[in-house]
Amino acid sequence: MVVVNVHQAKTRLSRLLAQVESGEDVAIARRVGPVARLLGCKRRNKRQADLLKGKLSVPDRFFDPLPEDELAAWDGR
Repeated sequence: MVVVNVHQAKTRLSRLLAQVESGEDVAIARRVGPVARLLGCKRRNKRQADLLKGKLSVPDRFFDPLPEDELAAWDGR
């Protein structure tokens, strides 16, 4: 584990993050000792646009105009 003081952490943050990405832990210390740790996170998978393709269907009536009483309710009448 790499231990740096607060000033070093502020000036070398990009390099420290690169170390964390490569699997190393980084501790940030004050005079009394370590007060924080930088740990790596799991990367999220990229979104897949067609993930639900073919699994959902929208009925044709979904696109029909709403009845007048329901439109009035949406308008607050």
